Amino acid sequence: MMEVGKGENMPELTNNKDKLGFIIGATLIVITGIICLTFYSYFQTLAIKSNIESAIVKGIDPVAVKCAYSSGDVMCVAYAVAHGQGNTPKK
Repeated sequence: MMEVGKGENMPELTNNKDKLGFIIGATLIVITGIICLTFYSYFQTLAIKSNIESAIVKGIDPVAVKCAYSSGDVMCVAYAVAHGQGNTPKK
């Protein structure tokens, strides 16, 4: 008779534990990354909301505030051109 925990099957068991540990670790890293990105995005949205509300109270165009946070949005490009802020040559 073989004792429990000893013998030929032990390396396979350790290998399975290593695989399981790797899968659990990788899953935790992915979940942590998703939570961090969600947290960052949520508080960035709250900051934009606060700045837009402040701009409305001060009489500043809220679209200009929104466009200050965006990069290359089509609406913001059109807004900039319409308000003379584009790189169009003057006659």
